[in-house]
Amino acid sequence: IDTDRVYRYLATPKSKCVMELREYFGDSILNPDGSLNRKELSKSVFEGKNSKERLNKLNEITHFHIQIETERIINECEQSGYRGALIDAPVLFESGFDKLCDITICVTAPIELKLKRIVNRDNITEEKARARISNQLSDDILREKCTYEIDNSEGADIEKQIAEIIAKLN
Repeated sequence: IDTDRVYRYLATPKSKCVMELREYFGDSILNPDGSLNRKELSKSVFEGKNSKERLNKLNEITHFHIQIETERIINECEQSGYRGALIDAPVLFESGFDKLCDITICVTAPIELKLKRIVNRDNITEEKARARISNQLSDDILREKCTYEIDNSEGADIEKQIAEIIAKLN
């Protein structure tokens, strides 16, 4: 369950999630069709004073709606006879989604590589990428909290690491 994808699904025009975001952040975060303009929302959250407060409000609103949908999907999986579900949540612990998990896996990489990837993926400045990373748990804290770790450094064999974790779980 990709919680970023769940969020995009919930960010449709006039959804409860979008209406709550609009109420707090204003009309500037909406596209003309009423859908969420993620770029404008990001500006509203990360630029200017009180960004921590605005980020907390964004998370409070979105995590509530994402968790409801995620729990619905988990229940659907259970009813369909699946042995488990994998939740991909960038802020698993901060959102409280870890409480839905029997085990947790973190994906780590050197900070400079994370910065490079974020800058390239989102087409933002390194300064903005650093601001995003500063709002996330450090790799050291994730290692302490998680059952398993996947090293996502350049050249790391991620498939092998995943296979090893699956073997342990089986």
